[in-house]
Amino acid sequence: MNSILLLEDDPLLAKTLIRYLELHKYNIDWVKNGEEALDYCYKNSYIIYLFDINVPCLNGIDLLDSLREYGDKTPTILISALIDIESITKGFIAGADDYIKKPFDPEELVVRIKAKTEFGQRNLIFREFEIDILNNNILLNNIELDLGIVQKRILISLIKNYPNPVTKDNLFDFLEKPSDLALRVNISKLKRKLRIDIKNVRGIGYKII
Repeated sequence: MNSILLLEDDPLLAKTLIRYLELHKYNIDWVKNGEEALDYCYKNSYIIYLFDINVPCLNGIDLLDSLREYGDKTPTILISALIDIESITKGFIAGADDYIKKPFDPEELVVRIKAKTEFGQRNLIFREFEIDILNNNILLNNIELDLGIVQKRILISLIKNYPNPVTKDNLFDFLEKPSDLALRVNISKLKRKLRIDIKNVRGIGYKII
């Protein structure tokens, strides 16, 4: 399955993206409003959602928030001309995995799609880290790290979403007893063990910088 749901009310942009994505062997379902997108999400399965924010009936952020509430964890990239921090913050709090600002190069969108959908199919290289997803091993400068499963999952999630933040709710999923304190403790241990800079993004979560 290589299907993508595109929510975009601009026909010219939508048709341009569809042509480009089809060249990369993706199958595209195109909808023009949020309510139609919601219907498609319930009836079909997709590898990723591409949601414009300002669309009729139900905007992209509210749509995503509803899908996450019902347990739909399909990777989602928000597309918008909005660049104010409030809109971006709302998007990530709703559960967005990435955010791309109009206008953009379609090739950049393909790179972002692959980053979100091909994760786990091969080793992931990030700076001095190499992650063997199949065996759940993490190497730093070719030396395997001795990390607990919780810290491994947190680190992989942070690397996967770089340079964007991971919401606290998503990171809570990795904890046996989720709490702000437990999350801060695990983040602090990662920073101390690996000497990496992990920033608390106020109102959203954490990210590697």
